Amino acid sequence: MLNLLQVSKNTAIKRLINSYLLSALSIDTNTNIILSRENDKIPLYKSRDINRILYISGVALQLSKSQNRKGIDIACAIASHLSANCGDEFIIEIVPPGYIHFVLTDPILAGWLQHLVEGMGERKRGGERERGGGETRIKNSSHLFALQYAHARCCSLIRLAQQEKLIQLGDNNVNTSSAMFSVISPNPIPWLNSDRKLRFSHSASHRLISQLVQVVDDLELCDEAGSVNWEKAAINLSQAFEVFWCNCRIWGEVKITSPELSQARLGLVIATQSVLRFLLEEKLGVFALVEL
Repeated sequence: MLNLLQVSKNTAIKRLINSYLLSALSIDTNTNIILSRENDKIPLYKSRDINRILYISGVALQLSKSQNRKGIDIACAIASHLSANCGDEFIIEIVPPGYIHFVLTDPILAGWLQHLVEGMGERKRGGERERGGGETRIKNSSHLFALQYAHARCCSLIRLAQQEKLIQLGDNNVNTSSAMFSVISPNPIPWLNSDRKLRFSHSASHRLISQLVQVVDDLELCDEAGSVNWEKAAINLSQAFEVFWCNCRIWGEVKITSPELSQARLGLVIATQSVLRFLLEEKLGVFALVEL
């Protein structure tokens, strides 16, 4: 099984899959030469299916003509290599005429979420400039308020969870205005149930996770993805959070009857706050307010 260290080296799920594909293709010298040309890239995109983290690659179809082989045969050969080397990380499916589907398994997604909770606050791009410095890159005041509100709501929920002893934050987070949280307990957050499945069942949870994966992919691979509309990315994430918060409660009966589910849902709140903070301060040039 992929451990947390490996996840931390490949924060973007897309980058992780891409590295596996490159490894699989390198076993064939001719294929490796083809893909080593400067402008050749492996076709790989994230599906819009919110119920699972699914990536689709058409690399076998891309190679079929130059290799004088059927796309489905190349896809099967690649899948065979991948299954032997990353079977615990992904469920790999072949779809005619030669697409390769990668479905992220729940334990690996849990590890990815845990890393996001622990490591996003340490990210820094664009040098050691002051957070929120520079020109504001969001002009619509209603959009700015919605993003600041979503971030502030996340912060208030995290602090309330500390007061309710649902989680324990680091000493530097208690009675401060910091927007970077360090969770001491539970560690790790109980993302998985006894069957090693994610505790989340509501579609709003899946949608929020899907948005988090997409944003981190864009952050890690923005040079490959081209121009990214960071305002739109932040709005999509904040809207997914609002739907999640309206449908997936943390307190009350849920906290009493299923505290692990409450903590897992709170983990999604912490992950969302961490990513929203980064988008606001590093990509949109505004302070991530902890309260309004």
